[in-house]
Amino acid sequence: MRFQYRYFGHSGVQHTADSTALQFAPDTLRAPVHFVADVNRHLPFREGMSALHDVVVGDLRFKPRDKSAYLEWLAGQESELLAQFMARSDELKAQMEPLSKELAELRKRKQAVLQPFMSAQKRYFDHIYKVNREAWFVLDPVITVHPDRVFFECFSQDESSYGMFSCSHGVFDRVSDHACGTTNVDYSESLYDEFQKIRDYKKTRLAIDPGGFQVRSDDDPAFHEPKIDVPDSWVRGFLQVSSAMLLPAHRLQLHPMDIHNICLVLRRRKERVGPRSLRFVLRPGQPVRIVFEPWGHELVCPRSTHTAAADIDIRVWGRRRLLQLERLVPVAQGFTVHLLGTGMPSFWVAQMPDMEFTLGLSGWTANDWSRNGHFELLQPRQTVDQDSLLRVFSALGERWRATTAELAAATGLSTLTVDAALGGYVQAGRVVYDIAHGVWRLRELSREPLPMDKLRYASPEEEAAAELVRARRIVNVKTQARADGGVSISGKAKGSNGQREYFTSLQLDADQRVASGECQCSHFVRHRMTRGPCEHMLALRLSAAPSIAANTTTTTTTTTDPERSTAHIG
Repeated sequence: MRFQYRYFGHSGVQHTADSTALQFAPDTLRAPVHFVADVNRHLPFREGMSALHDVVVGDLRFKPRDKSAYLEWLAGQESELLAQFMARSDELKAQMEPLSKELAELRKRKQAVLQPFMSAQKRYFDHIYKVNREAWFVLDPVITVHPDRVFFECFSQDESSYGMFSCSHGVFDRVSDHACGTTNVDYSESLYDEFQKIRDYKKTRLAIDPGGFQVRSDDDPAFHEPKIDVPDSWVRGFLQVSSAMLLPAHRLQLHPMDIHNICLVLRRRKERVGPRSLRFVLRPGQPVRIVFEPWGHELVCPRSTHTAAADIDIRVWGRRRLLQLERLVPVAQGFTVHLLGTGMPSFWVAQMPDMEFTLGLSGWTANDWSRNGHFELLQPRQTVDQDSLLRVFSALGERWRATTAELAAATGLSTLTVDAALGGYVQAGRVVYDIAHGVWRLRELSREPLPMDKLRYASPEEEAAAELVRARRIVNVKTQARADGGVSISGKAKGSNGQREYFTSLQLDADQRVASGECQCSHFVRHRMTRGPCEHMLALRLSAAPSIAANTTTTTTTTTDPERSTAHIG
């Protein structure tokens, strides 16, 4: 899909002996959004913005070694090697000689014709990567101004890391009149270099410039309109993050030195064989222990706390992405880690004075947020009428931020209905979940509505599940309410040929989220739940939806358990 921006001028920084002015150029095609204030916590703000840049440029995908020079040499030696091979026959050698000369001449002419193009192409990409690296970025960072906070969001190039840098208005002095909303900002590589010059002894002013909205002439040369073709996977991955934030998680509190020690071990050692994982060993009443595999090196975190009520081991991969948090260690007061489970995403929240930096990591680097993590399929799948959708969105629009319980009280709807409605808006890119504060926030990811026809099915499994239901291949569906408020579902799914049957079962918790499941298909046997439920589980849930809705009560429950507060939105 294509995104179009129009920036009035470019973002930049102006330095004087005693001040630094940060000027962001917003997208003038969006509704007016502006914010002008002085930064009063210079170093944490600088490090947070710099860490955001590290997420944007992050790309840990495998890059094969460049063999072009060797292949060029081999091509030049091919004729000689062939002649040596044929040297045993004088007659053949004599016949090969004129042919070799002719072949060499043809290759020489070919190289002469292609050389300007190949050289220009290499110089272009070298220039883009070294001088203007932002041209490699898929989408500019998104900035949102709320009545209580200003936050930036971005996504990495390899689509495996998500970053959010959030600042309360307490970080700023002399906040002028501001307009709330969301816009894209022109955030260049040179702007990152200027961020490094922020100092405590210099006044720093942040300006999301409102001047661009006063310009009348579209022909002003200061306007530049980049049009970027964004892969559907990039947008879908951005939407997956909030869905993953809503899943039940084990929460850890780590001291900044624990993060420092993790980064220290990763920098000192280089793994050559697998498994390349971090194993979190959680035991009730004991500090968190982290085992670095394959070395078996154990790191004990005596100042850490966790909420595990039983013995739990959780392994996460793609650990070198945690180096993006390294520069936050000196300015952070602590880190909250949300672990969804082995091979599942994790969220690392750095707490700074009136600021938070949230790093969301997929299960492992190659398992990006879009193609392999279908976490919205684990959320409540309740049909919400249009009137309820509008009431929920209107109530959130009036407040800009709210919990599920607050929106349920304002609209008179059940918390399940509110959660389902907000889940739909999350997938439409209009709402984001703030895991650091446990609230929903209004955030329009794009100016125009996202093409939901392209994003309708987040995975082939979901599309196949819809086809299974339409073809009535889900039979013997049984639902049973559990004492804890959850629901157990079981049934049989017929294969495409109508001969093989798969026994399938699902366990939904009290909030109608998928807690666990079983299936006999190859998808579940290979991946378990690390890539979301299989098509048969999804089809079983769709088939049982009417029965679940008929037996669901609208009683709202609350809890003060710290681990449950992560799992339950309200």
